[in-house]
Amino acid sequence: MEGDIATLGAGLAGIGTGLAALGVGNVAGNYLAGALRNPSAAASQTATLFIGLAFAEALGIFSFLIALLLMFT
Repeated sequence: MEGDIATLGAGLAGIGTGLAALGVGNVAGNYLAGALRNPSAAASQTATLFIGLAFAEALGIFSFLIALLLMFT
């Protein structure tokens, strides 16, 4: 019974990894849309793009680590 609950929790944490992938796509897509509208401002927003990508990817990594901890502890 206890293993079933941990597996369910790991599966739910795995959903967070997929949602982080959607977040990375959303950040990159919005940057590209803005860069195509105003190409002269795109160079100044590159740092913001990388910060947004790092935060979205970090949430996915944390979710993955929680899933691993629930599965193997």
